[in-house]
Amino acid sequence: MTKKIFFGTNLKMYKNIKETTEYLKTLSQLTKDISRDNMELFVIPSYTSLCSAAQSTDKQFITLGAQNMCWEEKGTFTGEISPLMLQEMGIGLVMIGHSERRHVLRETDDEENRKVKCALNHGMTALLCVGETAKEKDYKISDEVIRTQLKIGLHDIPGSQLSRLWIAYEPVWAIGESGTPASSEYAEEKHQTIKNCLTELFGEAGSQIPVLYGGSVNPDNAVSLISQPSVDGLFTGRSAWDASVFNSLIRKTVYIKSGSCI
Repeated sequence: MTKKIFFGTNLKMYKNIKETTEYLKTLSQLTKDISRDNMELFVIPSYTSLCSAAQSTDKQFITLGAQNMCWEEKGTFTGEISPLMLQEMGIGLVMIGHSERRHVLRETDDEENRKVKCALNHGMTALLCVGETAKEKDYKISDEVIRTQLKIGLHDIPGSQLSRLWIAYEPVWAIGESGTPASSEYAEEKHQTIKNCLTELFGEAGSQIPVLYGGSVNPDNAVSLISQPSVDGLFTGRSAWDASVFNSLIRKTVYIKSGSCI
């Protein structure tokens, strides 16, 4: 069976409603000839754009996700977003534990665990982000940090829900405008660490959880990264925010994993 390759992007606090809907329409048109049997394409817009995006995007071509979510359905959580609110818009994917949530807004591994559980318990797909800082890398504790984020973030997750769990490895030092891309060899090494940990946690079923690489992915390094055996997809930043550039990146790399021509 052909193994899907995952391509996604997080629009962060960029693109207003109009820009988001135009971007999604263009990206859908450019990529609709690529079989979705071979790839999963997802975009995570801002909250204010989600409703319009959900109404205007053909979900057979692009899966829409939310950038964050509360661990409770309702309550006194001013400024938070409930899973019920996301489901009302038809959103079935939520990103959890992005490095900016962890390191700028000080979210803890325990909070990420509650959010993962909430997403999965509501039938949503949870995309859990993990990764080490530059200082942790310099201290040579990257593996310990990643494994801790996984073991706490996925604590008490039943095997029956693993089909709706994705992992994104995003080294903090590789993210953003000033980020330094990880080498393909380094990315592969850390993806192996993640996959080994997932297998320890969940047995053989853990090996089926897709692990994506994110961190200054661009047209120049995409092929090298996706060629690594443990890299199941690319979580692309700025290089994906122009639909035509993202389309080109996808076409350069999708056949490498799928083994199919486009």
